Amino acid sequence: MKVAVSGASGMIGSELVPALRADGHEVLRLVRRTPRTTDEHRWDPQVHRIDPAILQDVDAVVNLSGVGVGDRRWNAKHKRAVLTSRVETTATLSRALAAAAAEDPSRPRVLLNASAVGWYGDTGDRVVDEDDPAGQDFLARVCTDWEAATGPAAEAGVRVVTLRTGLVLGKGGLLARMLPIFRLGLGGRLGDGRQYVPWISQQDELDAIRFLLTSSVSGPVNLTAPHPVTNAEFTLALGRAVRRPAKLVVPGFALRLVLGEFAQVGALAGQRAVPTKLQAAGYRFTHTDLDSALRAALT
Repeated sequence: MKVAVSGASGMIGSELVPALRADGHEVLRLVRRTPRTTDEHRWDPQVHRIDPAILQDVDAVVNLSGVGVGDRRWNAKHKRAVLTSRVETTATLSRALAAAAAEDPSRPRVLLNASAVGWYGDTGDRVVDEDDPAGQDFLARVCTDWEAATGPAAEAGVRVVTLRTGLVLGKGGLLARMLPIFRLGLGGRLGDGRQYVPWISQQDELDAIRFLLTSSVSGPVNLTAPHPVTNAEFTLALGRAVRRPAKLVVPGFALRLVLGEFAQVGALAGQRAVPTKLQAAGYRFTHTDLDSALRAALT
């Protein structure tokens, strides 16, 4: 297959591109700067611009673009960037794929589009899967608009999968920011620690995307390990992994003071999300328990 990847320089994309090539796929990286190699193509989703011809012979698009949700304290400008960086990118690619499908309806095409378990809002200790409705907080609304932006591709007959990803345990991302604190023995639970953390190992994140690329699955798919844990359980497991105590507590009011709105809908909220569709389709996880996933991430 010929696969176009946006967000190819991010934590997941930078590992996915070589994995796809190892599988025998041809990969085209969509970049916003001047291309440096023949496998790159420049595009500008903010002005909804991509050369339609570039996707004519593309079989699949994997869209992983979007600014970091928790990279800074939320204000109106950052919240707007969180939303538009996802929706505009998705809409541009979705329309381009729809146009390509109209030109050549005989070619099967697929769009694997990033999303997040934030779709569900804060679900407490209730187990949720892909059949559950969206939440009502800001992140849930972002995910709703994000997934809706794939509509033109789906209406044109493109197989669309929205990847509702949990916390990816790998070399970068949130785990990388947490490790220095935990290695100093200063790690601790957030608030009461009862909020659920739907996690997935980086290896399973990559393998699940590769699996979905050639499967027949469509619609939302939770990219989470089968056994989500509470924040308190996650904290203790990470402490074990780095061989340091992790008994401190970061009070909820302190998180709200530092993080603002993100504390309530991000750090103190959780989703007990399970990968019902992924497992039903036959995917087998490499890491089903948190301890082994953390060991792999720290190796």
